[in-house]
Amino acid sequence: MIHVQGIAARRHWARAGHLARRDVAVTLTAHRRDRHLVCTAGVLAALAFSVAGCTSGGTSGAARAPAPSRAADPRTRQALIAIAVTFNDDYAANKDGLVYDRWDVASRAVISRASYVRRHLECDTAPGPAIVESASPASGGYWRVDYAISGIQLVDYWRYTKGRWLFDLARSNPAAVKLYRLPFATYAKKVGCSPSG
Repeated sequence: MIHVQGIAARRHWARAGHLARRDVAVTLTAHRRDRHLVCTAGVLAALAFSVAGCTSGGTSGAARAPAPSRAADPRTRQALIAIAVTFNDDYAANKDGLVYDRWDVASRAVISRASYVRRHLECDTAPGPAIVESASPASGGYWRVDYAISGIQLVDYWRYTKGRWLFDLARSNPAAVKLYRLPFATYAKKVGCSPSG
């Protein structure tokens, strides 16, 4: 297409001089712009498609199951301890999306990923680093993970579901479930923060 435009432009130059040069520049610039827009649109579409498999779906509150293409977590005590260490490190570092991604389906039904991330971004409540001490089987197919933050002993409950160790928010922290169900302004007041927006 550029070659044909170039031939037409040369003929036009011969007849119209300076005006033809401007037309060719505009035509080539428009062609480059259009080609750039097509390339940019293609890259953005590919990016959106790949990111769609990594998110939990906007602010609809609907919970999605983890992506099926992930490798299964080993169903061992050691694997759970390693995952719990990473989970608590992510929480302490305010990597809230990664924390949410380890929640089970029932926990995700409490609050959307976007709302959870927003609440923790605007109301930083990370208590500091955790020391994971042990993991042991509990009743009902759950595993109990014992850990400490600033010397305070805490317990989280995890379950192995569809090849992944998933965190159970309601069993681990029922008070948090109540807080996350509140409107944002009420939540902020209860946790003692002054959100910027």
